[in-house]
Amino acid sequence: MTISRGYNPNEIRQAKGTAYRVWTQFSRMMKKNPNMIIGLVILFSFSLLTIFADFLVTHDPVAIDPTDRFMGPGSKHWFGADNIGRDVYARVIYGGRVSLLVGFMVSVFVTLSGLFIGLVSGYTPKIDIIVQRIMDALMSFPTLLLALALIAMLGGSVWNVIAVITIVDTPRMVRVVRSSVLTVKEQQYVEAARGIGAPISRILFVHIAPNTMAPVIVQATYFFALAILTEASLSFLGLGIPPEDPSWGNILSLGRKYLQQAFWIAFFPGLVLTINVLAMNLVGDGLRDALDPKLSRSS
Repeated sequence: MTISRGYNPNEIRQAKGTAYRVWTQFSRMMKKNPNMIIGLVILFSFSLLTIFADFLVTHDPVAIDPTDRFMGPGSKHWFGADNIGRDVYARVIYGGRVSLLVGFMVSVFVTLSGLFIGLVSGYTPKIDIIVQRIMDALMSFPTLLLALALIAMLGGSVWNVIAVITIVDTPRMVRVVRSSVLTVKEQQYVEAARGIGAPISRILFVHIAPNTMAPVIVQATYFFALAILTEASLSFLGLGIPPEDPSWGNILSLGRKYLQQAFWIAFFPGLVLTINVLAMNLVGDGLRDALDPKLSRSS
């Protein structure tokens, strides 16, 4: 015979109170950071536009219509047509899928790998010496040149671009996490956990990691924007996303050849790229202001 456990009114009230406090803090953060709201609205709107592009875009991004070559922006082609009659608006929207996917996946992978390596490196001095020399070696190369060399070896594809940008950007996240760990690990609660014999994994991921998340989250937004720019740079140079798959970078690469004849081929993807990177920077600045205790007290 089993006895079903009924709902406890106190637990329900406590859950409602927690949800209300979280919502209140989120609303207060939004009111203090109107620029963050603007950035979130832009990113959310454009993400929806790319997700539902199949329903919102009437032209095929790879369909060729020679009769529309270099047709200017108008009712038929909102952003004009390129050198072989493809709709620039459709290519920009579908290209956003690739560029935003690269930015999101790179920020996730860089955050996870940088968090793990930074925690272990900052907490263990012997490992720290080796890890930091490897990070120094990776950071000694110019970011774009290192990415170009890796892409040349691996070949151009979406996931190869994500992997290469992750490798190039991870050392900077490791440095951010490591600097936070060096400060947090000297706190009394960490020493207390160490004193009662808590395993290292628990100390790292339960006591130290949560207290490093504020700068990590802010840096994640920075790497999101940086990854979009790096992908665009690689595609612009012809070593990123294959030309048959539209992305903002390879559309810009094509448009630069026809700037005087048809400026709109490069102008519109460049404008959309700039707006999205600016929106992510606004979100990052808002998160920094909200999560930095010094800035919070000063406001």
